[in-house]
Amino acid sequence: MKTHTRRTPWIRNRIAAGLIAGASIFAMGTPVMAAQYAANFKGTDIQEFINIVGKNLQKTIIVDPTVRGKINVRSYDLLNDDQYYQFFLSVLQVYGYAVVEMDGDIIKVIKGKDAKNANIRVADEERPGAGDEMVTRIVPLYNVEAKQLAPLLRQLNDNSGGGNVVNYDPSNVLMITGRAAVVNKLVEIVKRVDLQGDTKVQVVKLQYASAAEMVRIIDALYRSGGQQGNASGSIPKVVADERTNSVVVSGDEKARKRAVQLVHSLDQDMRNSGNTQVFYLKYAQAEELQEVLSGFADSLEKADEASKGSSRSGSKSQGITIMAHADSNALVINAQPDQMQELSSVIRQLDIRRAQVLVEAIIVEIAEGDDIAFGVQMYSEAGGLTQFNNGTGVTIGEIGAGLWDARDQPGSTVCTGVDGQNCTTNPDTDGDISTLAAALAKVNGMAWGVQFGDFGALLQAVASDTNSNVLATPSITTLDNQEASFIVGDEVPVITGSAASSGNDNPFQTVERKEVGIKLTVRPQINEGDAVQMEIVQETSNVNGRTSVDVTFGKRELKTTVLADSGETIVLGGLLNEDVQESVSKVPWLGDIPYLGALFTSTSSKKTKRNLMIFIKPTIIRDGVTMNGLSGRKYNYIRAEQLAQDEEGVALMPYTQVPVLPEWVQPQNLTPEAKAILDNYQNGNDMNTPIRDDSGWMNEQLDSLKKDKTNGLGTDVPPVKE
Repeated sequence: MKTHTRRTPWIRNRIAAGLIAGASIFAMGTPVMAAQYAANFKGTDIQEFINIVGKNLQKTIIVDPTVRGKINVRSYDLLNDDQYYQFFLSVLQVYGYAVVEMDGDIIKVIKGKDAKNANIRVADEERPGAGDEMVTRIVPLYNVEAKQLAPLLRQLNDNSGGGNVVNYDPSNVLMITGRAAVVNKLVEIVKRVDLQGDTKVQVVKLQYASAAEMVRIIDALYRSGGQQGNASGSIPKVVADERTNSVVVSGDEKARKRAVQLVHSLDQDMRNSGNTQVFYLKYAQAEELQEVLSGFADSLEKADEASKGSSRSGSKSQGITIMAHADSNALVINAQPDQMQELSSVIRQLDIRRAQVLVEAIIVEIAEGDDIAFGVQMYSEAGGLTQFNNGTGVTIGEIGAGLWDARDQPGSTVCTGVDGQNCTTNPDTDGDISTLAAALAKVNGMAWGVQFGDFGALLQAVASDTNSNVLATPSITTLDNQEASFIVGDEVPVITGSAASSGNDNPFQTVERKEVGIKLTVRPQINEGDAVQMEIVQETSNVNGRTSVDVTFGKRELKTTVLADSGETIVLGGLLNEDVQESVSKVPWLGDIPYLGALFTSTSSKKTKRNLMIFIKPTIIRDGVTMNGLSGRKYNYIRAEQLAQDEEGVALMPYTQVPVLPEWVQPQNLTPEAKAILDNYQNGNDMNTPIRDDSGWMNEQLDSLKKDKTNGLGTDVPPVKE
């Protein structure tokens, strides 16, 4: 009868583990081999399990106080050191714990959910880790966006047990944390998915078809053929390279193959379908384009004859025929397929929407003048006289002559009868006051006269202050490299010739009308980027007055070529003129007497200052949205002025309505910026709020001139009324 010794589970398991762990396999005459372990634990406290493994592997283990519980595991195979350590990690993973390796063969046992925030190792391709080791991998992506792939990977990772997946968009990388086996699986999935998203580029050179037309057909097939609901990766991207007449295809491998096969199927010779095509132009004029293509067609024919001889496929070439149909704005071309391809490419590049340029000009002319005159004139019936005029006022001689003519003339006496005894005296006749009236009409300012017996004196004093502020804002819109002109003014008749015969039986005169006002002629050319080169002729003219010969004109003209960026304001020219004149007339010696000399002196002083500045602002208009924004802004500016006038009413006509433009209807495709500009001038605007448009820009320019008096206008500039 066998006797069984009863032992507690803890003592039994420890003795068994100790005996097995301490056993070594020896062979006579051979070196000691690696230790092997049999891992059998039943109902063992996890703290004791960690202690046994640390002792066997000779590692220092720090255990989190929260690590508690009992384990039950059994192994029927002997394990080496690496297997034994992986067995240790797996047991901890099953019970919700993880190991964090530190320097110096120190490991920490903590809860699995806290491991992702601990100092776990960053693995790579050389040391990816294995089993249940906690690692972090950084995986770069090349064809797929990390933010799209991260949510899918989180579903495959043990997020509650310390796993985590984070995407970093600037570098397009994934940071995966978790057990090494799980992380390696996720990395393999990422590599395969990233490979499937590979969008390589393939270039297909065409022989017969046009690259732009080929792209249009393929794009219409994929975009309008009911495939919008498919995955974006199954639709290839197709771009035309007209310079080499090639089609560039991008996308995944299957999509590229389908697109390339379709391109080869469509790239067929057109000889069997005829050599005549009709091109309906969208922007260019058919007659103008015909002239350009005719010269290009001649060079094509010469090059074709030089390369292939005078025959083509055994027959002589019929040449290229180009005709323009003005009514439909179309070109009818007959040519060989290869020639037709080149002509078609030229037409597509010339028949494009041309950009426009809005040129806004500001002409500011500010003038001010001060004029003062003072003089004393005296006369005596005995013959003494001092008389001054200085070009203004009236002389005392004219006043005296007028007074003399204005006196009443005594009536004449007429006697009749034999002895002349019957005499009749006619009444006095009134004097002629026309001379006096003409003299008084010349009085400018104050005139004061005195008379004592046969002595009289006339004192004249006048001061004048003149200010003028002329502001003109011509603007014009024209196509790129197209000349345009603008004029606001009058046509003044000018006599250019006259003749009459001696008998005055054949008189005639020739009259020419001269344009007077503000003129602007400009030819803009848009350069690379947003620069505009402009040939500008700006003229401001006016009628000065008449002379003994004919009318005189004042003219200020500027001709220049400038380069400016779109929206940039530049100064084209300016005139700063200041004139001071002083005139003194006096009686010799008497006029030099201090104080009393003023009675024998007439003084006139005049100061004139004129400032003229010209500003130009070009704005490039490349699309209809920009044009709508600019047009709507100016349209609503005028409408707002009309609404303000309608609110004020018409003087003496209270029930009269002022004409008002209809409300500007905004297109639906306006950008938010353009729509905001137009919304600023819709109904409901406060009429007390100044409407700032062109005049607002003008005031900004004038303010800058007032601040810089050294090279600006030099004086305070009156504000421009809006």
